[in-house]
Amino acid sequence: MEEFTLLPDLASRTFGGGVVFANDEFFAASDHLVEPAAPVYAPKTFGHKGQVYDGWETRRRRQAGHDTAIVRLGAPGVVHGVDIDTAFFTGNYPPHASVDGCAIEGYPDPIQLAEAPWVPLVPRSPLVGDSQNLFTVDSSQRYTHVRLNIYPDGGVARLRVHGEIVPDPRLLPSVFDVAAAEHGARIAGCSNMFYGHPHNMISPGLARSMGDGWETSRRRDDGNDWVLVQLAVPSVIELAELDTSHFKGNAPGSATLRGIDARTGLLDDPTDWFDLLPQVRLSPDTRHRFPVSVVPVATHVRLDIFPDGGMARLRLHGRPDGAVLRARYEAVT
Repeated sequence: MEEFTLLPDLASRTFGGGVVFANDEFFAASDHLVEPAAPVYAPKTFGHKGQVYDGWETRRRRQAGHDTAIVRLGAPGVVHGVDIDTAFFTGNYPPHASVDGCAIEGYPDPIQLAEAPWVPLVPRSPLVGDSQNLFTVDSSQRYTHVRLNIYPDGGVARLRVHGEIVPDPRLLPSVFDVAAAEHGARIAGCSNMFYGHPHNMISPGLARSMGDGWETSRRRDDGNDWVLVQLAVPSVIELAELDTSHFKGNAPGSATLRGIDARTGLLDDPTDWFDLLPQVRLSPDTRHRFPVSVVPVATHVRLDIFPDGGMARLRLHGRPDGAVLRARYEAVT
């Protein structure tokens, strides 16, 4: 598996991604391309247009050309890799595909997108059926849309566009959730993720179930579990939300928050860390909100839970360093 697959999927419906144009979707809707869930398949399940597929499937072409779908990235950013997943498409997958990108402000319609300056991200390349097709992208530009071209026709289950999220600072308020993945935060480390990945904890929206959070295995020692979040931008934290929604018999008993400015301190030096939130008791299935006193700027925040358990969401509302935010955006636009 390529390393870029560990990065967020910028096209995912989780971040608000969507298909804004498809020239054909006769057998299966193009909206499936950006669904966050893995594709599924039930054999011999037929509708009025044939076997039902969890993906985008076009009709068989009887003239020259190729089929196209344009995806608005829910989280614009720098693309590092693409996964053209043909899961369950065997005799009907496209033999070749390519991917282009463009950066356009606002909310363009299909006509405006057709006239946009598209840049090749993945050249026309062969695909394998019923498989993930992974392509590394060598680009340092920020993109808002991608265009999937399939040659000449066929079916694709999912399009994953993995990369580094770079928000437009003009569209952010003065205080926002600096631990949110959609703003560019990421998980930098954790002690355990047996039942659920900590990336879930910084995903948009409320958790839908216990499976939509970070959950560790049961500890049988005297230690505790933790997760390290690299903030979207160096910030002063003003409000912390520790959400244990859906975790009832397995919520942590308590938690702490600590911060560090890694530009001047060392992550592995305990003396460089400062307290954001002292150890507080947590209740099951509850959204806890705690004001944070004025503290130094943090680039990373560590959540410690005692002794183990599950957290649905972590929200850290803070006042960002605007100069850093603007510089990062300008460097890729």
